[in-house]
Amino acid sequence: MDRHDVDGVTPEDVAKAHLSDLEVGKKYGVRYVSYWMDEAEGTIFCLAEGPDVEAVDKTHRESHGLVANKIIEVDNRPVEQFLGRIAEHPPGEVFAQTAFRTILFTDMENSTALTQELGDAQAMGLLRAHDKIIRDSLAAHRGSEVKHTGDGIMASFDSVSGAVECSITIQQRFAQHNEEAPQPVKVRLGLNAGEPVTEDDDLFGAAVQLAARVCASADGEHTHASNAIRELSRGKGFVFEDRGSLTLKGFDEPIQVHEVMWQR
Repeated sequence: MDRHDVDGVTPEDVAKAHLSDLEVGKKYGVRYVSYWMDEAEGTIFCLAEGPDVEAVDKTHRESHGLVANKIIEVDNRPVEQFLGRIAEHPPGEVFAQTAFRTILFTDMENSTALTQELGDAQAMGLLRAHDKIIRDSLAAHRGSEVKHTGDGIMASFDSVSGAVECSITIQQRFAQHNEEAPQPVKVRLGLNAGEPVTEDDDLFGAAVQLAARVCASADGEHTHASNAIRELSRGKGFVFEDRGSLTLKGFDEPIQVHEVMWQR
């Protein structure tokens, strides 16, 4: 997958460039599968299958000269998990779909201690209850599970509002579950948003790393969100409380963190 930072390029321009890529790519054994475009941000992300990075780069250079700012190697499965089903549009069709996604992390509080206290069988029962609540909530809010982390889940949303709404639903459903369950389950959640290719060599690397750290900064029954989530949620009716600038592992500068407020 590659990233292009461009100015003044229209969806019509990109559709023509993609059509040219399809033809020139045959020469280098490259097949362009699809692309995502954010005209307002001036970013384009292309997904291609080919023998190596050099072949993909040569195709763009010879085809239209719109060379990529960054190219990373990816597997189709995580691409689909983050971005959803990849639609292969008819060659030359004009369309514009953004690759910007919101990342949600969940983490079951004190999972190791619970396993030691309850034993493996009961702890697995709690984990199954945890997974069901989260997966049901993801389905209700059009979220896509990316992977299970052992005591939590990482998910992706194409809507910031959908992700915030899902986080509220998850906390409310756990609160309801805990009213009747003999052993309460508390989860911390973290939200961040970003693009698939930045300066990292991993798909959604920067967005995922910050979402995970923001999640780790929260206590059980609380949801923390990055400043990007707060800004993109303005006017949507959500309530955030400022939790200040926190020093998070892996980040040189303090990160502004907000809490997503919810009611039982």
